[in-house]
Amino acid sequence: MSEVKRNTYLYYFKIKKLQNQKKLQKTKFNANGFCKGFHCGNKMTNPYKIITNEWRYGNDKMNTSKATAFRKRKQITHKEVEGELNVLKKMWVLMLVTVLLLSACSSGGGGNSASGGDEKTNEITVWAWDKAFNVAAMETAKEAYQKANPDVKINIIEYAQADIIQKLNTGLNSGTASGLPNVVLIEDYRSQSFLNAYPDAFKDLSSSITASDFADYKLGPTAFDGKQYGVPFDSGVAGLYYRTDLLEEAGYKAADLQDITWDDYIQIGKDVKAKTGKELLSLDPNDLGLIRMMIQTAGKWYSAEDGKTPDIATNAALKEAFITYKAMMDANIVKLHSDWSQFVANANNGSVATIPTGNWFSPSVRQEASQSGKWAVAPIPKMAGQSNSVHASNLGGSSWYVMNNVPGADQAADFVAKTFGSDKQLYQDLLNNIGAIGTYKPAVDGDAYAKADEYFGGQKIFTDFANWTKEIPSVNYGINTYAIEDILVVEMQAFLNGKSIDDVLADAQKQAEAQLN
Repeated sequence: MSEVKRNTYLYYFKIKKLQNQKKLQKTKFNANGFCKGFHCGNKMTNPYKIITNEWRYGNDKMNTSKATAFRKRKQITHKEVEGELNVLKKMWVLMLVTVLLLSACSSGGGGNSASGGDEKTNEITVWAWDKAFNVAAMETAKEAYQKANPDVKINIIEYAQADIIQKLNTGLNSGTASGLPNVVLIEDYRSQSFLNAYPDAFKDLSSSITASDFADYKLGPTAFDGKQYGVPFDSGVAGLYYRTDLLEEAGYKAADLQDITWDDYIQIGKDVKAKTGKELLSLDPNDLGLIRMMIQTAGKWYSAEDGKTPDIATNAALKEAFITYKAMMDANIVKLHSDWSQFVANANNGSVATIPTGNWFSPSVRQEASQSGKWAVAPIPKMAGQSNSVHASNLGGSSWYVMNNVPGADQAADFVAKTFGSDKQLYQDLLNNIGAIGTYKPAVDGDAYAKADEYFGGQKIFTDFANWTKEIPSVNYGINTYAIEDILVVEMQAFLNGKSIDDVLADAQKQAEAQLN
């Protein structure tokens, strides 16, 4: 499907949905009718959901300027859209006939079906992204497993995360397991949308691993309806990376960063800027990872505890996080970046004095050898106005899932259970070789976690990260994290430009309810 057609269908169905809800007159075209980043979180059972789902995952990080331009395209007429829909309907009919014919052929003749997940096989296929981290971790697990199971062939295929999501959705929407892997890596922010939509597609691992052996905050995203579906993998535990030399120049020592609020952090930034000329931190305006870290310290998220109902307008932690974010901008202590390479460069070239982010940023810091001994990590600041806020939070992280209906599901379950689900030595190797901090609690007593890191001034950063992981508040990331964040990104800009915080959150709540319910 071409991008123009996809945009047209999406625009059309959004308008039709609003018309049906009597929220939009037939003669009016709302400029915000285009729903960027929408994800229904349910099985794709109608054209509206299918197309919006394809748009979301086919363009995971859509260009904002293109989205804005499309929203302003009011010259699209119903006649043009209906013409495109007639073509689409013919395509659906052809696909339906094809599926029926294939079903008839496969069910006739009395042959054995090859679609059952319990079918025996000695070959396992794994999908993961990031060659240097996730794929490298799986390669290490493969090597460990094959020592005792040399006859099992394990194929590890690297795809971009957006491609994995799109391929999973396409395969699961089709109702067939053909072409899907045995094991797949899914980001924790996205896992509940898959488990809610396709619970039968993933293998219940409740009897394969001991869920309580993993960090508490990882169990919510990886479980559904009382069953444990995912094997928790890496920790996204956050910390405050800081340049000790720049902080000292501004009059601060390590002890001064151990128990601070975000308000204290902003004051430190003002002092650093005045004394060194450096910005305090680097932010991408289109990524609210900092907001996520802030609100999780208080045990809050964009959704209510059910993981579905938007919790925005009356969310005190979110309100404080927005106000804090604006205070940082108003203090002129933020250096903006638009992509990952700029983010890393701002840390490596000395443009910023601190980086509040996930522990997975450590290898990027180490890229600049000349700064060895000049970095340290402090606990993440807490929220001043939230009494339950703690110095621990999370950013990112992912887990392994076994596809239930792909031949070899039992073998795949055995593989992940005996590696990521229980192998203490594996986690030592992952930490030593690729810097991956797991969430398997029995592994944190190993020697790898107790090593002093000379790059970070001899600090035992892995011990600190492991301790902070234990304190991360558990929240339900739900099925709409990124869909709601797309709304909040736009409203954040409105807030920075003068719109009142109450109006910002109230409007975001209305948009989320209209788009996601």
